[in-house]
Amino acid sequence: MTGVAAGAVALAGTALTLDALFPPPLARLGDLSVTVADRGGQPLRVFTNRDGAWRLPADASAVAPLFVDLLLSYEDRRFESHPGVDPLAVLRAVGQNLGAGRVVSGASTLTMQVARLLEPRPRTLSAKLIEAARAAQLEWRYDKRAILGMYLTLAPYGGNVEGIRAAALTLFGKPPTELDAAEAALLVALPQAPSRLRADRFPERARAARDKVLDRALEAGLLSAKAVAEAKTEPVPSVRQPLPASAPHLAASVRARRPGEALVTTTLDGGLQRAVEALARREAETLHERAGLAVLVVDNRTRSVLAYLGSSDALDERRLGPIDMVRAVRSPGSALKPFIYGLGFDDGVVHPLTQVSDVSTRFGDWAPRNFDRAFNGDLTIQEALQRSLNVPAVMVLDQVGPLRFADALRRAGARLVMPAGSTTPGLPVALGGASINLWDMATLYAGLARGGVVAPLRAVPGAEGAETRLLSASAAQQVRAILEGTPPPPGTVQAQELRAGGPIALKTGTSYGFRDAWAFGVTERYTVGVWVGRPDGTPSPDRYGRNTAAPLLFQVYDLLPRDHGRPAGPILSEAPPELLRRLHAGEPGVTAAQKPDRPRLLFPGGDMELEALGPDGRGEPLTLLATGGRRPLSWLIDGRRIALSPIGREVVWRPEGPGPVRITVLDADGRSDSATVDIR
Repeated sequence: MTGVAAGAVALAGTALTLDALFPPPLARLGDLSVTVADRGGQPLRVFTNRDGAWRLPADASAVAPLFVDLLLSYEDRRFESHPGVDPLAVLRAVGQNLGAGRVVSGASTLTMQVARLLEPRPRTLSAKLIEAARAAQLEWRYDKRAILGMYLTLAPYGGNVEGIRAAALTLFGKPPTELDAAEAALLVALPQAPSRLRADRFPERARAARDKVLDRALEAGLLSAKAVAEAKTEPVPSVRQPLPASAPHLAASVRARRPGEALVTTTLDGGLQRAVEALARREAETLHERAGLAVLVVDNRTRSVLAYLGSSDALDERRLGPIDMVRAVRSPGSALKPFIYGLGFDDGVVHPLTQVSDVSTRFGDWAPRNFDRAFNGDLTIQEALQRSLNVPAVMVLDQVGPLRFADALRRAGARLVMPAGSTTPGLPVALGGASINLWDMATLYAGLARGGVVAPLRAVPGAEGAETRLLSASAAQQVRAILEGTPPPPGTVQAQELRAGGPIALKTGTSYGFRDAWAFGVTERYTVGVWVGRPDGTPSPDRYGRNTAAPLLFQVYDLLPRDHGRPAGPILSEAPPELLRRLHAGEPGVTAAQKPDRPRLLFPGGDMELEALGPDGRGEPLTLLATGGRRPLSWLIDGRRIALSPIGREVVWRPEGPGPVRITVLDADGRSDSATVDIR
């Protein structure tokens, strides 16, 4: 007994040493297809692995229970009890093969098949012995559930399709959790001879192999005679279906940012994404054969991207489909005007009711003209924005300052790209004299529905970014309310009335030479951005934002849930008298030396946190102090005037509650200074 025990110990030691020196080769399990999924976990895009195969990870929970029952009944009835090699199956196979004088039966267990899939070898006796040893090693290291998962991941289904998940998707267009009896039986049979039994090439062979599995299921009591008969009447698939390939541009981007992850989940709504893609394909047929389009849909509440379309067809080389036009830098035309006016509201330069003269005006050696080459005379800022007039927008930018405007966008995360040879922004920025991409533009527009607070959009769950206040809540609300009054494009009036989803704050833009057509829509809940044009920059005459991008934008809104949220609210109907004056590009006859200094806010300063709330939560009196400027001075909180200082330079103000507010001092000449503070 002592010798036997010593021998057993030595044998065990040898086995442990060999196990440590030659661990199971699991490299093929690590070389998986990457799946980019929507917010519900459903595949949007599947990429082949490094070997060019469709290989998706799977385990028993990823398949229908019936499939597992059929698999074990047909392939390895004693899988749950044997140690990797089934002695009874070996004896049975030896007897049958000796009796027939040739190989008619095998004894490979599922574990041995996993060993062969992990380390493929020619079918020889020595290979069988190695597979048996590897099978014992796998059973030593892993539980049965893990080994079954390895098989479900690596089982061959012909061509470059491997594993139950890829097979179910390519043959039936469904996940393996939804397999019926006929489908499950076929997928049990195919790995026996994946090339010889390919259903798309040899359907009769595949049918016969499937029916054999069904007969075995009847013998084992897994299926009734009626269920087997019904399953046998089902046809086998004659073609392979492509794996999901939605959102190709975004999928490639997030995959590159998450190396080593087999599953990358996004914020996209899969159903909406596919609907937008179908809409884009139809719309592309109405465009020039080399024109493309891009669409972005954002949930304003969470900043999550719900649909991302970089081109109408990523494989269409004529339209330069591989280029992601969501990220391509293009001229926005007039699409930045709402933010110029918003900053003008905050700076106290203008009010929605401020009068402005839309007449031929020179700014140095530049004289901008409107899209229709005409001028409209006297009108309000509200009307100028709704009609997207050029001269008023340039006038307001002249007051706000193009450097301040560009810096405000930069701090909000939107990057303006200056034309070649230019390093600083000028007044032409108001009309598309700098470039930006659709992603950044949608980021800015989503801020209109978030009270003027801008933060990075999210395409993957959990992605965070710092929030930046671009506009005060009042200015953002006023801009959005004004844009809600913009007439919709021709042909959509009745549709908007029937939509019952609330008004859409609409702004369009067209770059110089009709190269880019833009449309942006904002509701309380959703922001939609659309770009249409030729990616190569070739002009598209008579294609502009209002007649090309805007109709598509309204069709996208029709794909969204009917609840778009509440309207922005009313446009201010009263304004300080000094803001009701007519805004001019300059003040002829008055030199800079004759003007007093611009007003400057001394207290509070920008980005301050003020402890100004009493124990009861009510605001304590604060003294606001300014210097310079021509009297009288007006004081505004979030764009609403609270006081007038005819002579003095200070005023007492009591906050209404906690939170950020924008304080502005405005002089009689319309010059201003502002600061945003946090009341606590």
